[in-house]
Amino acid sequence: MTTENQKPEIKDLPVEEKLKLLYELQRVASEIDKFKTLRGELPLEVQDLEDEIAGLKTRISNIDDEIRNLETAVTNKKNDIKESKVLIEKYTEQQDHVRNNREYDSLSKEIEFQKLEIELSEKRIREFTTDLSAKKQQLDSSKATLSDREEDLSRKQHELEEITSETQLEEDKLKNKALKIESSIEERLLIAFKRIRKNARNGLAIVTIQRDACGGCFNKIPPQRQLDIASRKKIIVCEYCGRILVDDQIGEVTPA
Repeated sequence: MTTENQKPEIKDLPVEEKLKLLYELQRVASEIDKFKTLRGELPLEVQDLEDEIAGLKTRISNIDDEIRNLETAVTNKKNDIKESKVLIEKYTEQQDHVRNNREYDSLSKEIEFQKLEIELSEKRIREFTTDLSAKKQQLDSSKATLSDREEDLSRKQHELEEITSETQLEEDKLKNKALKIESSIEERLLIAFKRIRKNARNGLAIVTIQRDACGGCFNKIPPQRQLDIASRKKIIVCEYCGRILVDDQIGEVTPA
């Protein structure tokens, strides 16, 4: 039978059957919620740790690149110093063979310039070395933090896997049951159910009357309204919390 043929049948179900289906769906959904409660914050903690680890790995990679760049810069400056010293020796030797004072002074200026270049290179090497030391400390600290977080992740993943493995089969059965019930509920009601459930603190979209009050917000319900709810002739919502109200006997008969 096609979906188009099913929709009128679902829509034409008596209100009582619709309420029974919604109540049963709520019961199954609440059972599924218990498994989520059992897992607690573990899934979020695992996700947070995975995100933090990814960030730490990126940070370590960036620091590694910075260290390599600084080491290259130090090497380049050392090579510059060697080149300057070679030039100083060359210019000093040439001074012994000049023909006039102008040439001698020109070579002296070149020698002085190379000495300044050496001083500047040595200064830059000291700066790079200081930066290298700081970067290596950052790298060691980040690696230590990464190791700790990876241990935390492994432990929490193991805890989550243990909890999930114990309950997964039953949870899957409940999810399949919920899908089957949902297929029997008209779309408009199902959307309303999910919206109410999402906004409800305890996930209850359908509640029974308890001690003449709403089982969700515990506000009193007038006697006539209780009779209307018990008649199951129409879908009635709590005027205070918006939950769908049913009588406490509705769960005694399994929905068709």
